[in-house]
Amino acid sequence: MSLPLIPLTPAGPAPERRAVLARRIRLLVAATITYNVIEAVVAITAGTIASSTALIGFGLDSVIEVSSAAAVAWQFSARDPESRENVTLRVIAFSFFALAAYITFESVRALIGDAEPQHSTVGIVLAALSLAIMPGLSWAQRRTGRELGSRTAVADSKQTLLCTYLSAVLLVGLLLNSLFGWTWADPIAALVIAAVAVKEGRDAWRGDTCCTPIATGDTTPATACTDDCCG
Repeated sequence: MSLPLIPLTPAGPAPERRAVLARRIRLLVAATITYNVIEAVVAITAGTIASSTALIGFGLDSVIEVSSAAAVAWQFSARDPESRENVTLRVIAFSFFALAAYITFESVRALIGDAEPQHSTVGIVLAALSLAIMPGLSWAQRRTGRELGSRTAVADSKQTLLCTYLSAVLLVGLLLNSLFGWTWADPIAALVIAAVAVKEGRDAWRGDTCCTPIATGDTTPATACTDDCCG
């Protein structure tokens, strides 16, 4: 009787490569924090001026993303980052849940007519700029985190990717409001984003972030996948 084949788990990177990847994650985290602090200040200010709950919510999302990135930075400041991974995943999960709760609250408030957002050129430019920057930053975080086998880096990349979705939703909502006066368009789309945030928060809480370490030797390319999270 033949024995069943057992799939081999790809080997992780060598210690020297792990050190390089850890430094890269720290740099990506620093870039994420810097951009999101600026984004938060601009969005909250512009949202207050335009009475736009969507813009204010977008700014608060940036604050939450800073907390997520700061948690990853705290983890990788330790000699043994893996020892802080579970705590960091909890912080990221709570960040997703808080974001979902706020977006849901503000979306419902906007739908019942408690606020009438005005046109905001600054908001439109900010949303377009974030839509251009965030996908590349998320991709770099995700690729580095997967190669290193860091669940927190991959989870934080999802937080950044969620900011991309929010940027698209915000841009469409602001444009529809400016062009056609459709104030309901943004909160409806934002509720979908809130549902996605809950899912990602649940995955982070469980540690289900698709970050199986991938081999980087000559026989296995760096973009190899052992699951369905490389899409």
